Amino acid sequence: MSILWRDAMSRALYGPGGFFVAGTGPAAHFRTSVHASPAFATALLRLVTEVDAALGHPSRLDVVDVGAGRGELLRALLGLVRTATAVGGAVGVSGEPTRSGRSGLIPPRAGSPETLTPTAAARRAPDEPSSGTVRPSLAERVRFTAVEYAHRPENLPEEISWTAEIPTKITGVLLATEWLDNVPLDVAVHTEKGWRYLLVDPDTGAESIGEPVSPADHDWLTKWWPGPTSQPSTDGDPSPQATWADATSQGGSGFGAARPAQGSSLTARSRPGCPESPHSDHRAEIGRTRDEAWANAVAKISRGLAVAVDYGHLRDARPVDGTLTGYRGGRQVPPVPDGSSDVTAHVAMDSVASAGAAVARCAYSLVLQREALRALGADGGRPPLSLAGTDPVGYVRALAAASAVAELTDPAGLGGHLWLRQPVGIPLGPVVAR
Repeated sequence: MSILWRDAMSRALYGPGGFFVAGTGPAAHFRTSVHASPAFATALLRLVTEVDAALGHPSRLDVVDVGAGRGELLRALLGLVRTATAVGGAVGVSGEPTRSGRSGLIPPRAGSPETLTPTAAARRAPDEPSSGTVRPSLAERVRFTAVEYAHRPENLPEEISWTAEIPTKITGVLLATEWLDNVPLDVAVHTEKGWRYLLVDPDTGAESIGEPVSPADHDWLTKWWPGPTSQPSTDGDPSPQATWADATSQGGSGFGAARPAQGSSLTARSRPGCPESPHSDHRAEIGRTRDEAWANAVAKISRGLAVAVDYGHLRDARPVDGTLTGYRGGRQVPPVPDGSSDVTAHVAMDSVASAGAAVARCAYSLVLQREALRALGADGGRPPLSLAGTDPVGYVRALAAASAVAELTDPAGLGGHLWLRQPVGIPLGPVVAR
């Protein structure tokens, strides 16, 4: 029996035995920035320390990962904090203490965990009170929380909490790396009688046309997803269209690696053997549920920063055929919501951003991943060739680190993802300044 796409996705991804609930987790089927390189976690650690400073180094700093998979990102962050505290030195993009060659590395800053020493040897920071007390290190104050419907992995470090719901009263950083693309949504098709829902058979993926969309979904489509006769919007929320055009002109990423970026038309629907769709010149993925999910996440923050990293598109460049697709075993497959594969669609990032800003009552930042990582000190530059003569081992290490960052900042791949940064109760400037 055919049902709404939102219901089909919910069952396929999060129901009993669903794709994200059962098995070994998403890392076995597709690769994200978290899986691609330790450089991603290292850059996020820099962001965490900058938020920590903007918050005034609270006694408890929350780092919450929504859609945590099997805890890969928080494991990496925990390891970096442990390493930095133990060695009292800088941590490079490879996750190892830096030794030589700075190209592609995250440069240390005073007061960051990259320069922390063990507590017993800590010195009073310039902004510490003169009473002789020493501020606890980041390692002592940070609290990691993974939010995921799957059961807690058996080997997850005890320092990482595991929960199915986003905690409240967060003071710190909420991370959502490729979470919103898996928030279930409805799909609509534009017909002679206007927008109507598309229904899907969960067992085959075959689609059929259903009822007219609800008033709420119609309002969302009118504002955020122009129909065939609509003209591009010239007002509303500002968007990074100039930088966005640079990325979209490069094309999407390939199969078997990262999931495609920036509204690519490379979806499984266009591949041979895919279920037939009702004929239409225009279909849309209704992002209202994602707006609500992001607004709810932002509302859980008392003070801090919410960061969503995902592949998506903006209002004036919505993909005509949509982006709904599937992934299984490292390959792109037809979007059949039977629980055997990932079912995903790109995110209407400007709509999501607007919903979060309305809750936070504060401006957001929306930039490409390559820009965000460079602002955090990861530029992917090659080390100087002269280093090969003076320190061959250091040169090879720095070259490998630069290559790792280059993959994350490639505009045709992971670098084309968007970073949505929503501050809550703190200024945005100190958080993102390089």
